[in-house]
Amino acid sequence: MFISLLNWTEQGVRAFPESVKRANAVAEAATRMGGSIHSIYWTVGQYDIVTISEFPDDETATAFLLVLSSQGNVRTETLRAYNADEMTRIIGKAT
Repeated sequence: MFISLLNWTEQGVRAFPESVKRANAVAEAATRMGGSIHSIYWTVGQYDIVTISEFPDDETATAFLLVLSSQGNVRTETLRAYNADEMTRIIGKAT
């Protein structure tokens, strides 16, 4: 799982009326790459958009983010997220 914090670029904010249409296209691209976008939220504050996505591995997630960013509408900051089962396994390896 990945949580991405996105900010519109100047290009992206100028084209804000297309934001939902672009988000749908991004979700389709994620699916084609073997991942999925679970949620997309448009936010007010430090970040313009927050997404929750899932990809089979870090490399696929990174490739997806490169494709997304190369369109020029957003800049991303992405966090790897772990659910409770994954965190339990991580703790088991650490103790």
